[in-house]
Amino acid sequence: MPQIRNPILPGFNADPSILRVGDDYYIATSTFEWYPGVQIHHSKDLANWDLVIRPLNRKSQLDMRGNPDSCGIWAPCLTHGGEKFYLVYTDVKRKDGSFKDTHNYIVTAPKIEGPWSDPYYVNSSGFDPSLFHDDDGKKWFANMLWDHRKRPRKFAGIRLQEWDEKSGKLVGPRKTVYHGSELDLVEGPHLYKRNGYYYLLTAEGGTSYHHACTLARSKTDIWGPYEEHPDIHILTSKDHPNAAVQRAGHGDYVETPDGKWFLVHLMGRPTTQNRRCVLGRECGLQEAYWEDDWLYVKKGPVPSLYIDVPGTYDESKYWAEQRYTFDNGELHKDFQWLRTPETDRIFALKGGKLQLYGRESIGSWFEQALVARRQTHFSYDAETVVDFSPEDERQFAGLTAYYCRYNFFYLTVTADAHGEREVLLMSSENSYPEGKLNHCDTHVSIPQEGKVRLALSIRASKLQFFYAMEGDQGLRKFGAVLDASILSDECGGHQADGSFTGAFVGMAASDCNGEAKTAKFDYFVYRPELSSLDRYEVTAGPRYIGAA
Repeated sequence: MPQIRNPILPGFNADPSILRVGDDYYIATSTFEWYPGVQIHHSKDLANWDLVIRPLNRKSQLDMRGNPDSCGIWAPCLTHGGEKFYLVYTDVKRKDGSFKDTHNYIVTAPKIEGPWSDPYYVNSSGFDPSLFHDDDGKKWFANMLWDHRKRPRKFAGIRLQEWDEKSGKLVGPRKTVYHGSELDLVEGPHLYKRNGYYYLLTAEGGTSYHHACTLARSKTDIWGPYEEHPDIHILTSKDHPNAAVQRAGHGDYVETPDGKWFLVHLMGRPTTQNRRCVLGRECGLQEAYWEDDWLYVKKGPVPSLYIDVPGTYDESKYWAEQRYTFDNGELHKDFQWLRTPETDRIFALKGGKLQLYGRESIGSWFEQALVARRQTHFSYDAETVVDFSPEDERQFAGLTAYYCRYNFFYLTVTADAHGEREVLLMSSENSYPEGKLNHCDTHVSIPQEGKVRLALSIRASKLQFFYAMEGDQGLRKFGAVLDASILSDECGGHQADGSFTGAFVGMAASDCNGEAKTAKFDYFVYRPELSSLDRYEVTAGPRYIGAA
C-alpha cells in the first residue's frame, strides 16, 4: 500500500470523528468560535481529503456571539443511521472556572451536502457528545459528565441515555457507565459494537502532552460493566516526549471495505524549545488491527509519522500558492469568520472586492469583521491590497495573523488624531487576562489617497511584516521581527490544556466609532514556503510535513 505522512488534515482540525458510507469516508472536526460550525472533509482513499461543507451555517442552527475564545463548537460526532446522516455537537458558552455551560444538539441531513436540519436540543450535562445506532434500532446518546463541585474529578465519567428520535428527546434511565482510567479527564466518548461486545473509546489526559485514547469494552450489555484494554491507552505520546507526533488522543475508528481498520486522532507538532504547536491540533491517522477482540494501533501506542493507506497523496495541492479573488460572488471555502451568523453585517462581495464593514475591535467576542484562513504550513507568505480611508485613530483595517483576542499581530491602515493616514502595527502577545496591546507605536505616515499593499512572511517562529503604496516597486519591511510562535495553543491565554484552536491569517476591519467604515480588499494570497522545520529530522522520515 502507498505510504503517507501525518497529519492527514494539517492545521487546526481537532477532535476528529470518522465515518464510512459505502466507498466514501467523512471526517468531522471541531471549529470552536469560527463560523460556520463543524468542518466535514471527504475522501475516497484516506489519503486525499477535500472540505465539502460546514453544515452549521445559519442563525437557527448556531449563533456564537458572546462565546469566549476556544468555546463554541466542540467535538462533533458524525454518524449514519441507514437513511440519513446525524451530526452531534456541543455549543460551549462558558468553559473557564468551576462551571461549564455546554449545550448539546443533533442535526440531520439526507446527504452530506445537506440540507441540514435545524437542531434538536438534547441536554447540557457535559460536552463531547456522540450518537450510537445499535443493531436493534435503538439510538444511544453519550457525553462526558461535568461536576462543578470540588471533587477529585470534575470530569465525572461518561453518561449514557437512550435518544428517542420520534419525540426528539432523551428517554429512560441515564447512567454513568465509565469513570475513566487513572489518567483522568475522560471525555470524547464513541460507542461501537463488534462480535457481541460494546466498545467505548474515550479521550483522556487533557488536550496537551498527556493526551491519550483509552479503550474499554462490555460483553453484551451497553450499560456495562466496562473493562479496560490490556494496555489501557491504545494511542498516546505521553511517555515519549521525542516522538514525531505529540498530543495524540481523542480518536475514532473506521473499517475499510476490505476489512482493514484505521484510527483518526488529534495530534500536534511542537516547534521551538517551548514546544509550541503553531499549527494547532491537527488530524492524524493510524492503522489498527484486532487481536483477542481488542483493537490495537499498529506499532502503537506511540503514533507513527508514516502510515500505509489505500491511496497516494497528491502533494502538489498542499504546496501550491492559493490566490483568492472576490469576483464570483462567494467567499472561498478556505475562509471563516468569528461567531456571527449575520454575515451581511460584517462583509459582502461587491464589485470584485471583499468589503469588510468595520465593527467592534479585533478580539471582540461579539461582532468583529475578520475573515481568515487556517495556517497550514510552518512557513508561508501572505499579502493583500486594501482601499481604506479612515477618519481617525479609531478606524483601522488590514492584515492579521490571529490566534485569539489575547494573541494576534495586526498591520493596519489607520489615521492619527488629526485624520492623517498611517500604517500602524498593533499586537497582543500573551496578554491574558488583561487583553492589552503590547505594541501600538510602530507607525509610518502614508498619503491620504491610494491603495496599500500589506504582506507578512512567517518562517517558523519569525514573523516580518511589509507594506507598499499602490504603484511602488517592491515591498518595504515594517517593524521588527516578531515571535510567531505565540499564535499557538500553548500561548492561547488559558490555563493548561485550555486553548484549542490554531493560527489564522486574514483580513480585518474595525470601526470603534460605531460607523461601520468600509474597507475594500482586492485579493488575498497564501503562499506556502519550505522551511527548515519541514526538513526537521525526527524518528521516521526526512521531513515533518508533506514535502516530496
